[in-house]
Amino acid sequence: MPRIDDYITARKIAVEQLSNENFNVILERSGFESEDGNIIRIPFLNRIYRVHYSDFEFEDQTEAEKEIPIQEQILILHYMLADSSRSLTGQWISYREIPGASFYFSAFMKRAIDPLKNVFGQNLAGFSNAASQLNGKPIGPGDAGFEFDILPKVPLQLILYAGDEEFPAEANILFDKTIGEILSPEDIAWLAGMVVYRLIAISKSCKT
Repeated sequence: MPRIDDYITARKIAVEQLSNENFNVILERSGFESEDGNIIRIPFLNRIYRVHYSDFEFEDQTEAEKEIPIQEQILILHYMLADSSRSLTGQWISYREIPGASFYFSAFMKRAIDPLKNVFGQNLAGFSNAASQLNGKPIGPGDAGFEFDILPKVPLQLILYAGDEEFPAEANILFDKTIGEILSPEDIAWLAGMVVYRLIAISKSCKT
């Protein structure tokens, strides 16, 4: 389990690398848009983040005082560093199929797959409602499935198979085949978990 010092160091390294790069190159590479000349506007799940160039400080446009988790900041910074010129393939792969992902597979299961099926496996209506609020697009596979455009070059599919008295719920998370060129396996595991836990938070807020 990484310590907070590890996250701080990872963020510092990413900022140092990005601060030496041209602002317009970062925009073109990432697919993000600029705002006020030196701010990168980043839609992320159900939030809008504004990132200042070149210190790369984050602020939440929706709630200015809200603290943005350092894991989300690192993920977005790593995405901005990625140099992938390939277009999305439309070919979907599982986490196991990502090069180098086997080492992080247990973390991926704990962060993403297990919470998804444990919380929503017998609550497909709650899953569908939360997914719609996160701009998920319904897809065909499973008893309930949604596709999310998390970042401009990073779509993701969440698929649920409902559980019953005989069989436990099952879940799958799929990625475009290019994902391994954009993010590391560790970042991908974090990303999937962020989406699932954002859905869980939305579902809980709807009950209050």
